[in-house]
Amino acid sequence: MDRKISRRDACPFCGGDLHICCNCRFYDPGAYNSCREPQAERVVDKERSNFCDFFVFREDPKEGAGGGGKSRNALEDLFRKKD
Repeated sequence: MDRKISRRDACPFCGGDLHICCNCRFYDPGAYNSCREPQAERVVDKERSNFCDFFVFREDPKEGAGGGGKSRNALEDLFRKKD
């Protein structure tokens, strides 16, 4: 995205809120309060719009979310059935 996401911005396709924890690059379910930004205030509902000043829209869907795609891909490769 080439602009800052505001609290009221919504997805043009589904109408869902964009300024939510799950869309932030600091979101990490394994971290304290599910956030890697130590100064951020606690947000209870991670899937609703919020006022967090540290929000940075996550461009890469593999970024954030508990260590990103690298860890998940490594686990999938480890347990993938060999034909």
